[in-house]
Amino acid sequence: MITFCLISTAAFASQQNFNNAKNHLVKIYTANPEQTTFYCGCEFSFNGKSGVVDFGKCGYTPRKNQARASRIEWEHVMPAENFGRHLQCWRNGGRKECKKDPTFNTMEGDLHNLQPSIGEVNGDRSNYRYSQFTKTLNQYGQCQSAVDFKQRQFQPREEIRGVIARTYFYMQDKYNINLSDAQSKLMTAWDNEYPPDEWECERNKQIERIQGNDNKFITEKCN
Repeated sequence: MITFCLISTAAFASQQNFNNAKNHLVKIYTANPEQTTFYCGCEFSFNGKSGVVDFGKCGYTPRKNQARASRIEWEHVMPAENFGRHLQCWRNGGRKECKKDPTFNTMEGDLHNLQPSIGEVNGDRSNYRYSQFTKTLNQYGQCQSAVDFKQRQFQPREEIRGVIARTYFYMQDKYNINLSDAQSKLMTAWDNEYPPDEWECERNKQIERIQGNDNKFITEKCN
């Protein structure tokens, strides 16, 4: 059962940033505990604001960082560098400098672009581009996502490829972020091949109630 989580839209919109976004996401996922981690489909729970991953049921095996693998981190589906580099603050001093920029804070705290991830996978993904490059998926035990560190690319499991595509289209549309021709083609293919499931549709509605805007690329496919 999907549970509604009601929070004041005005209160969030007036202070849209990464820290506030994380607080709201903890409430959303605490109210919907059947939802799993984005890249690996593992169950997780919260101890206060700290997310704890259950490796046992999903067959996840840490690649090298047991401590980071055990915790939930909030992954920017479109990496911060991808949208930050469009701003002067990023050119002046990267993410640290952009923390002073209200436009960057709004973009960084956009709930539509944030997903719960096993910390180790979040770190390994870094700002690598999404791709399809391998049939061997064993870096993280039974987790069906993979990373190519040499080519700086990340292959997500099939179940979330449509979510990724619609998130990229949303960020491109809302914040005028450029996508390469190759990325646009890949995202279009994923958007068409992997339509939204019930949770993607409901999550979109819950975020709209909090943040005040939907992801129209999800809404149009859920109606």
